[in-house]
Amino acid sequence: MAGDNPSLDVHAEKKNLIVRNLQEVLGEDKLTEILKERDLKVYWGTATTGKPHIAYFVPMSKIGDFLKAGCEVTILFADLHAYLDNMKAPWELLALRTEYYEHCIKAMLRSIGVPLEKLKFVRGTEYELSREYTLDIYKLSSIITEHDAKKAGAEVVKQVDHPLLSGLLYPALQALDEEYLHVDAQFGGVDQRKIFTFAEKYLPQLGYQKRIHLMNPMVPGLTGGKMSSSEEDSKIDLLDSPAAVKKKLKKAFCEPGNVADNGVLAFVKHVLFSLFKPGEGFEVVRSEENGGNATYMTYDSLEEAFAKEQLHPADLKASVEIQLNKLLDPIRKTFETPELKKLVSSAYPPPSKQKAAVDEISPHRLDIRVGKIVEVNRHPDADALYVEKIDVGESEPRTIVSGLVNYVPIEEMKDRFVVVLCNLKPAKMRGVESNGMVLCASVDEPRAVEPLIPPAGSKPGEKVIVEGYESGCPDEVLNPKKKVWEKLQVDLKTNSDLEAQWQGNPLFTISGKVSCKSLKNAPIR
Repeated sequence: MAGDNPSLDVHAEKKNLIVRNLQEVLGEDKLTEILKERDLKVYWGTATTGKPHIAYFVPMSKIGDFLKAGCEVTILFADLHAYLDNMKAPWELLALRTEYYEHCIKAMLRSIGVPLEKLKFVRGTEYELSREYTLDIYKLSSIITEHDAKKAGAEVVKQVDHPLLSGLLYPALQALDEEYLHVDAQFGGVDQRKIFTFAEKYLPQLGYQKRIHLMNPMVPGLTGGKMSSSEEDSKIDLLDSPAAVKKKLKKAFCEPGNVADNGVLAFVKHVLFSLFKPGEGFEVVRSEENGGNATYMTYDSLEEAFAKEQLHPADLKASVEIQLNKLLDPIRKTFETPELKKLVSSAYPPPSKQKAAVDEISPHRLDIRVGKIVEVNRHPDADALYVEKIDVGESEPRTIVSGLVNYVPIEEMKDRFVVVLCNLKPAKMRGVESNGMVLCASVDEPRAVEPLIPPAGSKPGEKVIVEGYESGCPDEVLNPKKKVWEKLQVDLKTNSDLEAQWQGNPLFTISGKVSCKSLKNAPIR
């Protein structure tokens, strides 16, 4: 019996700490065997691109569990991975952001009472540029298929029709990290599962051991869905003021009785309850007419009360606000020094101060706007062309020529709202100068063309932007010799939900997403 063997009880306790609140464990038998012999060695990595936000407390609290279980923990700042992920940031910014991440994560761990001396921090470029690592990348590239590389990165690297080689390398680097960091296990979100199974398949082919993989569930964001660095209202930044925390929590999706898609409850479960000491619980402070104060000693009891609507969303949010500010206060204080304030402003400069490379091909260079056709006529010298006057929010409507005669009746063109590319170089079309292009989804077999549809409520002149590429100013005029439009256009298409996208990122205005009527997975041109 386990009670007769204290060491078995210790092993079981350590394992329970390691696996609690995880969604999935690959290699659990191996985990059990290692714990009988020694403590586990585990690593967690993060690509240093967007700003860390409160969702980072989820892996941090699990790292706290690992340390309580005696694990040796390595935190990898994956700067090289960040560069390879579609080059979201240049090297100069990545160096600053890696420094920012280190300060943030150390401050978070101190905030939740994790002693830093038990941790090791490593930058990917410290070993990933070595001769041995590089040779292993070449070895992997000789046995990995393009299909497997794309499949492995499907949940992590943006999937596009014309992927960069860097994105295909990303999963191989992450797999090799397990060997070069000398760990038994890798920890990450369940969105990493395909990379984990990729590593299990390919590392043994280089003669390296298959590792254990520990996966956290994906925590819903405050607005519902995954918490995202690029969606401002879905996350609370680590340096947000108490007033900003209050504002964002008030807007957070927290439907009465809904426990399935509730980012506020998820944060309580995966962060706060994992940090409470024995005898502590989640305290709800509320007026007597609303039931008075209550303390929930387990998450299950809290969830049950919320499901039965015995706990109101406003009272839950107010109590989470108190707990969250307790966690954020020491982090905010850390970043009050002039040196760290300068680091933050340098690592994440305002859009107006970001200097994009002259030849960077990014969708922020396109001036796309909502337009309203106020006048339309047949071209006097071309049967297939319309000459339109389109209001794009300027003092006078623009003259634009479009080859839509065979696809859209003239009576459906007048007063129609369309999506217009406004910074093409003016071009004469059969003697009429065209000052822009009406963007359309089109397919060749059978031939069909449909103008894109702005979201309901749009107004002429509203900017159309690509999600994730909001920063930066459009070119005044796209240089035809640089072929900026042609290079960007190949990744513009509709998806199976009829939404317009560039490399899988939606096109949207302040009113919503851009779409088309019926053409799925169709090029946009």
